[in-house]
Amino acid sequence: MQIRQTNQVLNFDKHPTFEKDIDLKQRAWIEVKGRALESNVRKLRSKLSKDCQFMAVVKADGYGHDAKVVSEYAIKGGASQLGVATLKEGIKLRSHGVKKPILILGNLYTKRDLIISFKNDLMPTISSIRECLICNNIGKHFGLKFSLHLKVDTGMSRLGFESDKFIQEFEKIKSFDNISIEGIYSHLSSADEDNSLDPKSITQLQKLKFKKLLKKINVDSNHNIKIHLANSAGMLLNKDFHFHMVRVGLSMYGYSPLAKTDKNLCLKPALFLKVKVAFIRVIDQGVRVSYGGKFVSSRKTKLAVLSIGYADGVPRNLSGKIKAIFKNKLYPQVGSITMDQMMVDITASDEIKVGCTMVLLGSEGDKTISPIDWARESDTIPWEILCSFKNRLPRVQVD
Repeated sequence: MQIRQTNQVLNFDKHPTFEKDIDLKQRAWIEVKGRALESNVRKLRSKLSKDCQFMAVVKADGYGHDAKVVSEYAIKGGASQLGVATLKEGIKLRSHGVKKPILILGNLYTKRDLIISFKNDLMPTISSIRECLICNNIGKHFGLKFSLHLKVDTGMSRLGFESDKFIQEFEKIKSFDNISIEGIYSHLSSADEDNSLDPKSITQLQKLKFKKLLKKINVDSNHNIKIHLANSAGMLLNKDFHFHMVRVGLSMYGYSPLAKTDKNLCLKPALFLKVKVAFIRVIDQGVRVSYGGKFVSSRKTKLAVLSIGYADGVPRNLSGKIKAIFKNKLYPQVGSITMDQMMVDITASDEIKVGCTMVLLGSEGDKTISPIDWARESDTIPWEILCSFKNRLPRVQVD
């Protein structure tokens, strides 16, 4: 097909026309550094005893990094098990050829879902005797043992057996012939708080409650059962929380959940959020910018329109609170963040052009913007920031 325009003949037949032909970096994207993930796991793994296993938590698509990539590099770094939140997440990893043990941290309660879990060699988290019976019946039907982990509530008031009931029911659970108890675990609710090392803190009381429970059920005599309690914060607090395995999420991705973490770890962020400049315009003094017109230019201002917004996962309540990096310089975002775009004040630059790439999260030169910075500005936690990025942001592995 040819179109004649302004004395030029444009041949469109040579240009791509399919979705697969679109440049992943055409608009906005997330770069994932697998080697940073591998390095982080090695560094964290070095803090554990030789016998303590490392479970890489890759739920929520690997905290927004791409669960397949995260799993691959976490295993290279020394992870021996993986943790997901849902049945679908576990099945997807199996479809990618992941062979390591996978624990589903969420609750499966229907016979159908538990059968699917069993057939995909996924270990469910069990929080009641009812699900234990279902799993035992499934194992009996197939003439095999159903591997699972038992969870006990020590202070989250979320999933898990109530402590007293668990002590009463554990002997019965052990008698089931067609289940294999691979682990017993609980979850810390406040390990990232500054007072977690205080003997009277919630974290220390949870650990004490968990230890007392283990002693009452004489779990030491069951050497094949892996005991685990620590998340990233618990793992970094001290070795008393390590037991037989730790479940590491945030710190594996390069961010410490503790304000006073060991700086010698030198964790490396594995996620970079980048965006192209789609348009540049100059406005006069006194001109309102974006929805609501809350930002008014105080001088003649050059604006870069960036192709990213809250539909991509950038919180709207960060409007006017964040910056973008270009060539080791910071430029303020102005006006309300819209669904698909945001504006950045680039008056101080003569280099930024349409098509240039700016960094919203990550490092360039000695400038760094972290999800922790965004979390602080939007009164939330870095976990939420990382997990908010939508699928329309392509994940690009750069190693």
